[in-house]
Amino acid sequence: MKQYSIAYLATLVAFVAIDFVWLSTMADRLYRPILGDLLAPDFRVAPAIAFYLLYAAGLSFLAVRAGLMSGSLRTAALHGAVVGVTSYATYDLTNQSTLNNWSTFLTIADLSWGALLSAVAAAAGFWTTQRLVEYLDRNE
Repeated sequence: MKQYSIAYLATLVAFVAIDFVWLSTMADRLYRPILGDLLAPDFRVAPAIAFYLLYAAGLSFLAVRAGLMSGSLRTAALHGAVVGVTSYATYDLTNQSTLNNWSTFLTIADLSWGALLSAVAAAAGFWTTQRLVEYLDRNE
């Protein structure tokens, strides 16, 4: 249980921190020119928190756990990329099929971001968990 709690928290922190940088630099450059008024004028905190908590749980269970079970950072990152591209595809491809302004360029950019972000967050979750669990086990 200790291992999975650490994995969840480490993955959550990595994902939120990296995504914050992306969104704070790219929202006005990438999303707003294409989506315009479809974007909310102000950031809505509650749905964002719900997304991050749920996504980190899924990512840590499906990707970090696979890496920990195999002892492989590469496995965690690869599974993270798969989770990212499939999860982001749900959002991006649905939007592209239903929203007039949603472009193929935006879909490709966001899918690429989802895959990269999820791979890096899963790898960070794996690496941090391995190191912390080893440290805690040595010092108990």
